[in-house]
Formats: sequence, structure tokens, C-alpha cells
Amino acid sequence: MDKFTYYVLMPCLLVYELGSVDLNISKTINVVFSSLGSLSIMLVILVLLNLIIRFKNSAFTSVVQGGIRFNTYVFLALTSAIYGKDGLVVAAIIIAFAIPFVNVLCISIFAIYLKNGKFSMRNFAKTIAKNPLIVACVIGYIVNLTNAFIPIFVFKTLSILSHAALPMGLLSVGVGFELRSISSAKKELFISSFAKLILLPIIAYFLAKIMGANGLYLAVATLYAAMPTAPTSHILSRELGGDVNLMSSITTFEILFSMATLFVVIPLLGFI
Repeated sequence: MDKFTYYVLMPCLLVYELGSVDLNISKTINVVFSSLGSLSIMLVILVLLNLIIRFKNSAFTSVVQGGIRFNTYVFLALTSAIYGKDGLVVAAIIIAFAIPFVNVLCISIFAIYLKNGKFSMRNFAKTIAKNPLIVACVIGYIVNLTNAFIPIFVFKTLSILSHAALPMGLLSVGVGFELRSISSAKKELFISSFAKLILLPIIAYFLAKIMGANGLYLAVATLYAAMPTAPTSHILSRELGGDVNLMSSITTFEILFSMATLFVVIPLLGFI
């Protein structure tokens, strides 16, 4: 069911939403650049902090992933629940650029800090090109910008499947909990979680504000930064030689801790 959600339901949601709305490119550019910029700033902070604390290299890759990756399912579900269809479209635009960008940053860290990771630019490019969420966003953009005709039965099918995407995505997040792994928590867990759930939203808010974002766009950009890390972080850690157990601890702890931090962030966004 998790694969069905990732490869079918979520792509249908993104194609349906992006293909059927009026995109405001001038406003979304600021949001995209501020979102990617905040991730870059956070990565620099973590690298500088590592020069002082001296994490083990394998552990540092998990700290970075916990500090900059984001949970797509939770992000889309919360944005839809709070801001409706308009907010969901802004969220989809952000993730279309953020997913490949985050992967570039994380894989670069693995390549720099680990020697046993199996990395090749060709495999990385194939991974990005085959990512169903990125492919869905590209299709949605093409349909929207070209005003392509979509048969009514296809449009209705996308609509029905898109309604199931967010509930099933949240179920996948819940199934991914691994409470036992938190017992192995170390200082890396707390630093990574603090960076992702507290420091990054602050950076994202002020950077988006400086770049001229306001209202819905500013709120969604800030909410994006406040998301816990992605469960798919385990896959990258396992494939490239990272600390899988620590990554599991960080992922579970951030999901649980975000329940508290989002109770603070979401009400504050109401004043934007």
C-alpha cells in the first residue's frame, strides 16, 4: 500500500492539482528560491558545527539528512487541511524543486564524508528522473502551461485517486514508526531534530520574507521548513553506507517531536 501511495496516488494528486489551477509563476519563484536557500544555509551551519563537535562521518550523514530532508506526505496533508487547494498547489511547486535539490545535497555529503558509498552521477540522474513525484509535477506543469485537453474520464479518475492520496500517505507515516530505535538516541539525534524542526523554520521564514513572499506563499514556505525528515532517508543511508540505526532514531523522534513544534508553528502562521 505504501508503494501504491507513492507511485500512484500521490502522482495522481500532483497531476490533478497542478494541471487544473492558475499558476502564478512570479510569486512562486520567490518561494522556491527561499525554500532552497534555507536548506543551503542549514547545510552550511551543520557542516561548520561538525568542525567543532566532530561527529563520526557515518553519523554526520544522518544528522544532515535529519536536518534538511522533509516528509512529503505530512507536508501535503497539512497544507491541504489548512490552506485548501491553493495552498496545496504552492506546496506541490515547492516539492517539485526541493526533492531533486535535497537529494543533490545529501548525496554530495555522502560522497564527501564516506568512501564506501556506492555513488555514480548516472545512477543519481536516473533516480531523479524516475522519481514519481517529480515526474508527476512535470506532467502537471505541461498540462497546465499547454492547456492540454484531458478526457473527462481521465480527469475524473485523477480526481478520485487524488482524494485517497493524503489519507493513505499519513497512514504510511504512522506505519513507519520505530519507537524502539529511539533508545539508541545520541547527541546527533537532538542536534539534527533541533536544526530541522526549530532552526530551519525560522531561517525559512525570514529568508522568504526578505525575498518578498507574503500571505499564503510565506506561510506554506515556513510550514515546509517545519516538516520532520523523510522516511526515505533510511534508503539512502543503507545504499550509501550511512548510519541506518541513527537515521531510524532521528526519523522517528522528529515525527513525534513535530507534533509539539507544529502546535506552535501553525497558530503563528495564522498571523502572517
